[in-house]
Amino acid sequence: MEKLRRVLTGQDDEEQGLTTQDKELDLTRSLMPQHSALVLESDGLPYVLLLALCVLFFTCFLMGPLKQLKAMFEPKRLVATVVMLLFLVLTLCAVFWWNKKGLAVLFCILQFLAMTWYSLSYIPFARDAVIKCFSSCLG
Repeated sequence: MEKLRRVLTGQDDEEQGLTTQDKELDLTRSLMPQHSALVLESDGLPYVLLLALCVLFFTCFLMGPLKQLKAMFEPKRLVATVVMLLFLVLTLCAVFWWNKKGLAVLFCILQFLAMTWYSLSYIPFARDAVIKCFSSCLG
C-alpha cells in the first residue's frame, strides 16, 4: 500500500534518480521515429529519392504517363524539369558513388525547390505571384 501511495504521489521516481525532465526526455525519444528522411544516416537519403520518384510516378498515374511526359517538357516547364531531374541524378551520385552526405542533403534541398517550382507551373499565375512576393520582400 505504501508503494502505491509513493507511485501516485511521484515520490517513487525520485528515489530511483529520475526527474520529471528525464521522464519527458525518455518519452520524447520513444515517440520519435527511428528513421527520418533527412537524417544524416547512410540509409536516410535513399528514402528522399524514393519519395521524389513516387511523386513523379503518382503524377503519371493521375495524368497518364504519355500526357505527363508531354507536359513535363513543354517550354514553360522545360527548365524546371531539367533542373529537377539533374538534381535527382546528382543526389543519387552523391549518396551511392561519392558518399558525400552533406552534398546529398544540399542536392535534396535543391531538388525539392526545383520540384516546387515545377509544381507551381500547373497553377495559373502562381509563379508570377511567388516572384512578386520574393521581389517585394527582398527589394
